[in-house]
Amino acid sequence: MRFRGKAGWALLVCFLMVLSVMAGCGGKSKDTIKLGFLGATTGSVANYGIPGQKGMKMAIEEVNKNGGVLGKQLEGIYLDNKGDSSEIALITDKYINRDKVVALVGDPCTGLTKIAAKIAQGNKVVIFSAGATGTGVVEIGDYVFRNTLLDMFAVPSVVDWMINTKDWKNIAVITSLNNDYSVSLTPVFKDAIDKQGGKIVIEESINDEETDFTAQITNIKKAKPDVLVFTGYYREAALLMNEAKKQGLDISLIGGDGLYGQDLANLGGKAVEEKVIFYCGFSFSGDESNPVTEKFLADYKAKYNEEPDMFSAQYYDAVMILAKAMEDANSADPSVFKDELAKLKDYPGVSGNTTFRADREPIKSPICLITVKDGKLTLLDKIPLNIE
Repeated sequence: MRFRGKAGWALLVCFLMVLSVMAGCGGKSKDTIKLGFLGATTGSVANYGIPGQKGMKMAIEEVNKNGGVLGKQLEGIYLDNKGDSSEIALITDKYINRDKVVALVGDPCTGLTKIAAKIAQGNKVVIFSAGATGTGVVEIGDYVFRNTLLDMFAVPSVVDWMINTKDWKNIAVITSLNNDYSVSLTPVFKDAIDKQGGKIVIEESINDEETDFTAQITNIKKAKPDVLVFTGYYREAALLMNEAKKQGLDISLIGGDGLYGQDLANLGGKAVEEKVIFYCGFSFSGDESNPVTEKFLADYKAKYNEEPDMFSAQYYDAVMILAKAMEDANSADPSVFKDELAKLKDYPGVSGNTTFRADREPIKSPICLITVKDGKLTLLDKIPLNIE
């Protein structure tokens, strides 16, 4: 069943919330404590969900090996939402009312998280996003949490670095109009650019899944910007830079953690090498001093024969933080352990320290700037997080 348009999505969410309340809220399992995975393992954002699922599974295995939570084993339930709005709504409802999960871990995408969060909040089940960076997430309700570097905190520092360190003052801004993440991030960048004395010389738009950006790059080239700001995902960023290289436009592209994915390097090739730069809350750069991080890195490599990324680390931390909150509350009831979760201060996770403010928004520092070098995502710099 497909629902199209804003009215369709709203109707679907309302229908599922009513159905969910009638069926009863998520609660305790007799034998295990269940957590539901939210993420895509196929489709255009699978590069976020696949490593996230691996991190979640690894955390659950470690918790269970060390005795579980409150004398019970954690059980993860894993369904693929395909990055689709209707799929995540249906999966969230199933997790809550059929599987009786006490918490949802994910989704890493802001728009999808909001859909799931409305259903979770209506049923008094905790949702803990390991990646949603946009606005209007935790405002949905007191059962909604997230663990990532937020755009509203990161972007002003990144723009300061662009303008005052790199001297990139004339800026082209590109938005993907059918991408909620991009549409939400663009005004955050524009506001920071305006406040810090930068000049937007041109604005262009694309749509996700398009492949021909000849017209946009032609227009941008005429405007002669110092840098591109693209607020979408890695696939389109790679294609934009391929077109820029084709047209002889030698320029860097700045973006958020929507650019995080090895496919950025795979699709972009030489066009993105040391030219695309994006921010995120953590990087496995080889200079970690945190023994928890070092152990996670070694264990993840041993288990999966690959490097972890931001999403695997944040899903891992989300499970560990949820387990801690349940233990501290001496309860697996979401209405009880959510209050302990909200008190989190200076938690030393594998993705860095996390503190929740009074509004449940996470503070993570420093900001990592990532680029592509020799075909791999590589730490370029770390800059401070300046919060007014």
